[in-house]
Order: sequence, then C-alpha cells, then structure tokens
Amino acid sequence: MPPFRPAVLLLLSFVLAGIGLGMAVVNGSVDIGIADIVHHLVANDGSTDDLIVDQLRLPRALSAFAVGGLLALAGALMQVLLRNPLGDPYILGVSGGASIAVLIAMLVALPAAWYAPVATVGALASTLLVFGLTHHGDDWRSEHLLLTGVVVAAGWSALISFVLSISPATHLPGMLFWLMGDLANATRPGLAWAVLTIGLLLALLRARDLNIATHGMLQAAALGVDTQRLRIELYFVSAVLTAAAVSIAGAIGFVGLITPHLVRTLGGTDHRVLLPAAVLLGGALLSVADTLARTLISPMQLPVGVLTALLGVPVFLFLLSRRGRR
Repeated sequence: MPPFRPAVLLLLSFVLAGIGLGMAVVNGSVDIGIADIVHHLVANDGSTDDLIVDQLRLPRALSAFAVGGLLALAGALMQVLLRNPLGDPYILGVSGGASIAVLIAMLVALPAAWYAPVATVGALASTLLVFGLTHHGDDWRSEHLLLTGVVVAAGWSALISFVLSISPATHLPGMLFWLMGDLANATRPGLAWAVLTIGLLLALLRARDLNIATHGMLQAAALGVDTQRLRIELYFVSAVLTAAAVSIAGAIGFVGLITPHLVRTLGGTDHRVLLPAAVLLGGALLSVADTLARTLISPMQLPVGVLTALLGVPVFLFLLSRRGRR
C-alpha cells in the first residue's frame, strides 16, 4: 500500500477518531440513536437518556480517547528516544512504576485526587531507575535500556503481587479491576485532556529535533541539537503522559506500542504529522476497545486492558521477530 500524503493521513486520523468517539457514545446497554444523542446534547431536558449520555457515556468516551492519546504519544516519544520500535511505557516499566504507586495509595485509602500525583512520582522513579542503571557516560544503548526496562517491569509486577496479597479482601476486586485497565470510574476527563494537549504541544515544538534524532543522537548532535536536553525532556514528558493515563484507567498495555507503528506504516514518518496522528488513532483505538469491553458480554464488563493485550501481544511478537531477523 503506498503511503498516504500527510494531509490525507491527518484527515483519515480525524475521521477514525470521530468514528471511535461516536461508537463509544452511541453503543451501550440502552439503545440511543445518533439523532437522539445529538438532540440530548443540544437540548438537555433532564430525561433518563440525558443522564446516560451526559453523565455516563460522554465522560467515559472522552476519558478513553484521552488515555489512548496519552499512551500513543508517550510510546511515539519513547521509540524516538530509544531508537527502538519496541519502546513503550508498559514494556519499559513506566506503567508499572505508576501502577504500584497508585495501588499503595489505594491500600492506604488516599482520596482519588492523589492518584495523579503519586502516579507521576512512581513513573518518574521508574524512569530514573531504568536510565540510571543503563547510563554510562554518554553511552545510551537502546538494547540495554529495553532489557533493563523489561527487568524493572518484572520487579514492579512482583511488588504489585505483594501489595495485592496484603490488601484487605474488601479492596481486592476494585484494585484488580483497575489494575487490568478499567474506565468505569473515569468520569472527569478534564485533567487527561489538559495533560494530553500540553504534552502534544511540547512534543510538536520538538518535532524537527525528533526527525533528526531518528537518524541517531550523534548525527543530531552534529547538526546542533542539544541531545542531552532533548533526552531529559523526552523522559520527563513521556513519564508524565504515562502517569496521567495510568492514574485514570490503570495499566493498559500495547496502545503506545501499536499506534506509532500503524502511523508510520501509513506514511507518517514526519513527527509534525506522526505525533498528532498517533494521538488521534490511539484515542480511536482505545475508544473502540472500551466500547467492546462494555458491550461484548453486556451487562457484564471486561477490563479494557484485556482487549488491548489480546491485540498487542501478537503485534509485539511480530515486531520482535522482525527485529531479530535483522
């Protein structure tokens, strides 16, 4: 398939994002048509359908879209930083660091308003741990970073199991569901959208440097890019994006891995196009996944992280096998 032109790719991403959001708002246990939803959004008459749209489906759809966008943007930045197509907040242990921090907050019964700041602390701590263990002077080897990230992620998984094992039985169902990726309580998407907007703007300001960095940090330094500052900015922004996503919906894997690859396959190699397209497609992907999670076995709900993992694991193994053959 020939690559799309940038304008066509962005237009396609907008269309798919609209379809994903629309599916999330229209589909549910109660049938509400598109015309009725538009009517309810325009003329709020206080009916039951109004409450379903305004207080349940729309906030959840917007939250799912924002979380997908956050993870996709974080994944795109990490893949440039590591010059490795397997870079992803979930695989590198950043999601695990944020998750263990939020689980501890749940264990000690901190209010939900604390989840975002403690997740940020956990994500930054995990990032510093991974890069501290692999940083030797100016030598940043992506393979070492990736392997260290996998090991650190395994360590976080062990700590998560420990926290769950000592948690009261009354807390366990909620903690387990959240840990598997759950948007059922995501009713306030404002923070996620604010972080996503700021993160995307900051990344776009660095789009030219990211384009150069894809050819190697040495080449980027030779062309005048402050690579050390660029690395620090990418680490920090990726960790904050991941923490915002985890604090809302738990550890949802593989969205950050799959989406940037999909955009590059469609022709989005310029980061001025790749980054916004990845945000739109990541949001659309998670919106559709959450819609399926809510409706496949309705009235029961699946954790959305289960569906993204079912899709992401074979894609990850495919990418790993391709990399191994090079």
